Amino acid sequence: MLITPGKLLAKINSPEDLRKLDSSQLTQVCTELRQFIIDNVSVYGGHFGASLGVVELSVALHYVFNTPDDQLVWDVGHQAYGHKILTGRRDNFHSNRTYGGLSGFPKRKESIYDAFGVGHSSTSISSALGMAVASALEQNYQRQHIAIIGDGAMTAGMAFEGMNHAGATDSNLLIILNDNCMAIDPNVGALKEYLTDITTSQTYNKFRDEVWNLLGKMSNFGKSAQEIVSKVEAVMKTAILRQSNLFESLGLRYFGPIDGNDISHLTEVLKDLKSIPGPKLLHCLTLKGKGYGPAEKDQTKWHAPGVFDKITGEIKKKVYDTPQAPKFQDVFGHTIVELAKQNPKIVGVTPAMPSGSSLNIMMDAMPDRAFDVGIAEQHAVTFSAGMATRGEVVFCNIYSTFMQRAYDQVIHDVCIQELPVIFCLDRAGLVGADGPTHHGVYDIAYMRCIPNMVVASPLNEQELRNMMYSAQLDSFQSGTQAFTIRYPRGAGVMSQWETPFEEIKIGTGKKIRDGKDLAILSFGPLGNYANAACEKLENDGISAALYDMRFAKPLDKALLHKIFANFERIVTLEDGCLQGGIGSAIAEFMIDNGYNSRIKRLGIPDTIVEHGEPLELYHECGIDTEGIMTAVIEFMSSVNSFNSVPH
Repeated sequence: MLITPGKLLAKINSPEDLRKLDSSQLTQVCTELRQFIIDNVSVYGGHFGASLGVVELSVALHYVFNTPDDQLVWDVGHQAYGHKILTGRRDNFHSNRTYGGLSGFPKRKESIYDAFGVGHSSTSISSALGMAVASALEQNYQRQHIAIIGDGAMTAGMAFEGMNHAGATDSNLLIILNDNCMAIDPNVGALKEYLTDITTSQTYNKFRDEVWNLLGKMSNFGKSAQEIVSKVEAVMKTAILRQSNLFESLGLRYFGPIDGNDISHLTEVLKDLKSIPGPKLLHCLTLKGKGYGPAEKDQTKWHAPGVFDKITGEIKKKVYDTPQAPKFQDVFGHTIVELAKQNPKIVGVTPAMPSGSSLNIMMDAMPDRAFDVGIAEQHAVTFSAGMATRGEVVFCNIYSTFMQRAYDQVIHDVCIQELPVIFCLDRAGLVGADGPTHHGVYDIAYMRCIPNMVVASPLNEQELRNMMYSAQLDSFQSGTQAFTIRYPRGAGVMSQWETPFEEIKIGTGKKIRDGKDLAILSFGPLGNYANAACEKLENDGISAALYDMRFAKPLDKALLHKIFANFERIVTLEDGCLQGGIGSAIAEFMIDNGYNSRIKRLGIPDTIVEHGEPLELYHECGIDTEGIMTAVIEFMSSVNSFNSVPH
């Protein structure tokens, strides 16, 4: 089903076409663009509220600036649907986030208009500043460089680092702060309060209007322009004394706040800002979900609702492999509350993902013991370490892909200091439509190499509960190790999972099924695919034993000695990168202990895996049930051929 665009939008195949329109037509373009996004996302799914809120910004930026020569850098790329549609991808937009289709985020390989690829947050200011400096080195002082940062991305330290650097340069950089008071969940922290204050302050807004009016009249003063500038500067200094401005103090000229959903005023402001040199910031107030009533009222729910009925607003439930099974993140959310009721030392931490990680369940039940620190993964880890020094039992829940942003803190602030912080890495493995910026495929390797770190992954929901239970026991908390528990996005396999807790001894695996021809050693929920493969392989005359390793570090050495003593053929299985993963760990064990078995490692190959449904991606990587069967059959055949050759 292809969505038919409105009459004006149908004629816009590039920003050049948009710039041919009269400014009076832009309101209609915005109406049609917003409706086109609603129509597409309701049928095909995807992110929703963020792009609706920046429709006017998307149109105004491409109308005013000479893209693609002028560089637009979008932050938290789910804002960029309107941008994609206006830049030649309208007729293919239905393929957004599907296997082989358009990426859900800006992507340099996809379009010349995507100046910088994004998926994580808070990278726009630094990258756009880098472009601006490069243009100056090329002696191109006309090119504009615009960073559009919003959806909570300004709370991350990297945004402040970029502004701090930008303010000390004379670079041709415009930062547009898309202030909608939201990330996926409502923004938190002092910056949110500051932006609210600056938005509502009568003193500051009066000062802003005075400055704006003076600048607008400068062309009428001729030789007196310098006097006007001096007067503006004097007024500015006085006003700053009365009310400090964070952005001005960093060396950025501040303009705003203005209505970011008013296309007429927005285009005029952007035209004026083009002629003002140096680093500057335009503060735009927008409404996330604008133009679709339900999304305006419940912005968290409509951040990425999936497929829905655009008339009734009914969101259609996603069908999982096992519909009755809960999502892993919900098991985490309910389990931490259950444990916290028993253990008053337990606290929860998340960087801006309370609903995504389900820590919001604890935030509702125990608001004084659960902390959303904003988009600030580095701070989240060190904040957790600080609490751990005082004996708190900290569950720090961060998506696997976002934990990459806090790697130094894990080493420097947690593991070197031997603090028993519990890291719950949600969205481990291949996450699906969000694609390569969000796949959690590196954490096994990057956590396994750190001293004083346990790395575990549950086979199912009950194992997740038991791992969380074991990590908070005094026997572990009195030790010197951090504990990483990684688990995938979405539903598991168990409909009955709320059974009594059982302690899992750190570094122990278990046998799932007997076999005599080879052993499959799985790590995490992929063991369920392996179990299904073992059952089918029996029909082909192959008897495969299956072991759930549970821990990539420390390995169950006693179990491995038994396996290597009894099997010449070993297959390892993981949903992380092959380099440095559990397969590598088991191969290292084999070499270190003088065994001569043959190992076949299955996991994520050394390539960037694109986006698609998880099952499509696991099949592409050969680690679904069919892929495991094929690999085992080929492995058995190659080993038999090897053994038949005279030595």
